[in-house]
Amino acid sequence: MDASELGRWPYCDLAHLGHIELLTPKPEESLRFFTEVMGLSVSGQEGDSVYLRGWDDYEFHTLKLTAAPKPGLGHLAFRVRSLEALRRRVRVLEALGLGEGWTEDLGHGPAYRFRTPDGHRMEVYWETRWYEPTEATRPALKNQASRFPARGANLRRLDHVNLLASDVKAMRLFLEEALGMKVTEQIVFTGGDEQGVWVTCNNKTYDLAVTKDHLGAKGRLHHLTYAVDSREEVLRAADICLEYGVPIETGPHKHAIQQTFFLYVYEPGGNRFEIACPGARLLLAPDWRSIVWNEEERKRGQAWGLQTIPTFHTYGTPPVEEA
Repeated sequence: MDASELGRWPYCDLAHLGHIELLTPKPEESLRFFTEVMGLSVSGQEGDSVYLRGWDDYEFHTLKLTAAPKPGLGHLAFRVRSLEALRRRVRVLEALGLGEGWTEDLGHGPAYRFRTPDGHRMEVYWETRWYEPTEATRPALKNQASRFPARGANLRRLDHVNLLASDVKAMRLFLEEALGMKVTEQIVFTGGDEQGVWVTCNNKTYDLAVTKDHLGAKGRLHHLTYAVDSREEVLRAADICLEYGVPIETGPHKHAIQQTFFLYVYEPGGNRFEIACPGARLLLAPDWRSIVWNEEERKRGQAWGLQTIPTFHTYGTPPVEEA
């Protein structure tokens, strides 16, 4: 059995997107943005990193904010469904020669670190640290991770991440064959050039998107996204960003692909950030057929005809001159 065959069996070894490490050259300002403006809570701190979470994220953290000279992606992590699932994924990654070895962190046990074909650093892990509420954060309903914070945009949970890649097709094949993920939507231009792909490992329509880096750089981050409960909260987040002087890139509006109601802003370190509702939708069909968007359809813009702002196709972190 070769690596691709092993990677495809069994489907859904990955459980969900676990957390993202975001690099920032302005750690204090970025922390203030994510806590005071966006409403995330601090659950821990170690070295140059602060660990944060949305009020209904069940794990110790979903965002690791790390001081660094340049903005961008530190790493992206997926939790797997079992210890055996972790072992299977490691065997595949080692067979492909993309592994970097084992590591541990404040919020989880042993994680296997690897690189994607485009150079993004990722991890898979099983043992995790569940968030334990304090008296101040203990919810009235015990099936909720923590109390509603009533602070800033009140982000509920980590939803998805969008990566930029120089070769979208190579990334798609890697995510399908090495990680066992399923394609739900794609952008394929005339001649078969793959411009974007949306993949899932559970019953969300996507945990991860990969879109074409039009500047030809490798391993960059497009954005990370947290979800709120209603469109009204996305609109409220826009008002809050206006009050705090947070640069709004585009939105509030609705994507055609995945139908997400969105607001894109820039956090102080320079990374693009999205507040979304509902984020990913539910995907219940076991035989879902991937939706393919062509070049003509994408030129129509977003759901209600808004043309995509040019920076959405060119800006990523680190900025291309530093990539």
